[in-house]
Amino acid sequence: MERPPSPSPTVDLIIALPSQHLVLVRRKYPPFGWALPGGFAEVGETLGNAARREALEETGLTVELLEQFYTYSDPRRDPRRHTVSTVFLARADGEPRGGDDAAEARAFPAGALPEPLCFDHARIVADYHHYLATGERPKPE
Repeated sequence: MERPPSPSPTVDLIIALPSQHLVLVRRKYPPFGWALPGGFAEVGETLGNAARREALEETGLTVELLEQFYTYSDPRRDPRRHTVSTVFLARADGEPRGGDDAAEARAFPAGALPEPLCFDHARIVADYHHYLATGERPKPE
């Protein structure tokens, strides 16, 4: 009996700048729209290294990873395929600039993010703001 394909491991980053603005990227490829920086982990790469690499490739920023925030695994979170994303909280200095598969990277005030965000990133940002206000992380799915 053949096994079904496994979910793909991905990373996403909530990058806060000293101004407390959050960094988002405008996607160059479908699904189009704004998203948290991130992408697929490569074979032989730790999730932390994947997060640092994706941040640099998509935003031009060298990030300091502060902590793993939460892992999102809803099979519907990415319309392309089933992914499991570990979200990292990070900080960086500098001005983001789009690169790799990001057409653009910009910093937005927390209350003025563009809508809609791709994937489940609106939920991730809402969970992050709830965490900042209460110290509570999301409950396991």
